[in-house]
Amino acid sequence: MSIQTVFNNEQTVLPVDDQLLTLLDRCVQRTAQLEHVISGEVSISFVDDDAIRELNRRYRQVDQPTDVLSFPMDKAGETVSFPDDNDVVPLLGDIVVSIPHAKKQAEEYGHSFEREMGFLITHGFLHLLGHDHDNEENERDMIAKQKEVLSLEGLNR
Repeated sequence: MSIQTVFNNEQTVLPVDDQLLTLLDRCVQRTAQLEHVISGEVSISFVDDDAIRELNRRYRQVDQPTDVLSFPMDKAGETVSFPDDNDVVPLLGDIVVSIPHAKKQAEEYGHSFEREMGFLITHGFLHLLGHDHDNEENERDMIAKQKEVLSLEGLNR
């Protein structure tokens, strides 16, 4: 089995083509493989800065746009659980990415938009799987996993 990715393009700032969606799906699949997750569904939405700012304000009490937000189906701090029934696909959660924010960051960091999007999706998906960067050890672990996925996909800086 594999992870089912459902993409929702809710912005009109930049086009999102099939080539980018394929790349992002591969980043999700690679991350799932590294994390030994064999099935699940994740929703990935592309929005503009106004939309992500509203989500950031509503759910994190931060009134400014950000690059990516993750909304795991399980409660914060809990490990993602998977049903025993092989016919049931667990809903892992939602990832929301601001396309204009990602484009701006790619330019600031001097790498491609595709690399930035791969990073943001991988980072967001790791959050859905229960990872966090709340301390140095967890931060190093997330960074290492992100680098591995990006390297496997040829998205090095």
